[in-house]
Amino acid sequence: MDDPLHPFELHALIPLSLFGLDISINKAVLTMWVVVAVVVGLLWRAGSQAGLVPTKLQSLAELLIDFIRGIIHDTMGKDGMRFFPLISTLFLFILFSNLLGLIPGSYTVTSQIIVTGVFAVGVYVLSLVVGFKLHGAKFFGILVPPGTPGWLLPLMVPIELISQLARPISLAVRLFANMTAGHVILGVLFGLAISGGLLIGWLPFSFTIALYGLEVGIAFIQAYIFTILTCVYMGDAMHLH
Repeated sequence: MDDPLHPFELHALIPLSLFGLDISINKAVLTMWVVVAVVVGLLWRAGSQAGLVPTKLQSLAELLIDFIRGIIHDTMGKDGMRFFPLISTLFLFILFSNLLGLIPGSYTVTSQIIVTGVFAVGVYVLSLVVGFKLHGAKFFGILVPPGTPGWLLPLMVPIELISQLARPISLAVRLFANMTAGHVILGVLFGLAISGGLLIGWLPFSFTIALYGLEVGIAFIQAYIFTILTCVYMGDAMHLH
């Protein structure tokens, strides 16, 4: 059986370098371009068909927009709508990256820790920038839980600091691990189905079909979790405790 991690390996399709930096075009880069093209194309198509009687595509676009707006209102309040372009772009990119990665022969860019790591660190750094811009030095109060007595501060502040630093790590690893694990299991089961032949291969193949349906749901769930945690972190920065 082939190595189940083999599909995650990246090889340069078009070798390129810039000032000694490797910027080669590979499957991950091509997939990200496809994801961006699909999202932009669907939204542009939905907007161009906008009317009093919405089409199916327009209804889908409106459903997604209302869904994202609801997340922002619930976690950040009305003031959070200023970040709607960022949050919606993040959600749609992750969602369609997850879904397109389920197509046989395609590539799941969210299975790369460097991709999820850049997203997570970028979101967390932005939350810090917003927090310090809105609150100045008072933003350090995020390290002190409300109602903490003074004698507990030497213990609570380091704990809260570690918790804050763990946010981008957990945000990146959660998405990366879930997408990678699901695809590895699918690859293993599909390999067992092929090697098992007609007599016993139907059993792992049936599990593959069931797991494939589960992975579609996980694609939505992981995009939702990443987005809502992003909104929570931004909301904490905006409103402190």
